[in-house]
Amino acid sequence: MEQIIRLEQIKKNYYLGKDPVPVLKGIELSILKNEYVALMGPSGSGKSTLMNILGCLDSPTSGRYTLNGKDVSRMADDELAKVRNAEIGFVFQQFNLMPRLTAWENVAMPLIYAGISKNERNDRAHDMLKQVGLEERSHHKPNELSGGQCQRVAIARALINKPSIILADEPTGNLDSKTSIEIMDLFSSIQAAGNTVILVTHEEDIAEHAKRIVRIKDGLVEKDEMN
Repeated sequence: MEQIIRLEQIKKNYYLGKDPVPVLKGIELSILKNEYVALMGPSGSGKSTLMNILGCLDSPTSGRYTLNGKDVSRMADDELAKVRNAEIGFVFQQFNLMPRLTAWENVAMPLIYAGISKNERNDRAHDMLKQVGLEERSHHKPNELSGGQCQRVAIARALINKPSIILADEPTGNLDSKTSIEIMDLFSSIQAAGNTVILVTHEEDIAEHAKRIVRIKDGLVEKDEMN
């Protein structure tokens, strides 16, 4: 299988004044295309920093990050933004939907930035809402939808640009247990359709849905096991 992500000796320091505070201390990690991986770790373990680097939201202090054959570790911010928009779909705990837009408009939003014509945006957004089981609610705004429905809209938006990777940060953190299971089933079907899914969570029962669990502790990979 082809590697989609390769992290080699990834280190990340933050600074208190001039003093470096090491957060990631030499992460080694490979993820294959179409894998379903959960990243776990206690608060302060470095997993959020690692997620930001994986998502091209931040750059490492040192080390090499190869994403889909491109070395992204030394890219300037504008280059990183292009890679991020093309390769990665984000799903967050807070949904991050635009409150004044309908479900359809929220899903179509990334296509506007990509310069896609209105007709194609319309078709693709409706297809994507159908894929997540929400075609009947396409004209509803977020305040007219349940938490689970809002997360489905967010997942449809993350998929709309056909990214290589879905990066989900605590995607069930605001949902009840029944809805959480429905959303995790949706991620399983996304992975089965060919996407690479990386899930960041501190909940064991949510991580159990992934095929592989990578545990981060004190800025290093402590355990990496198939589920």
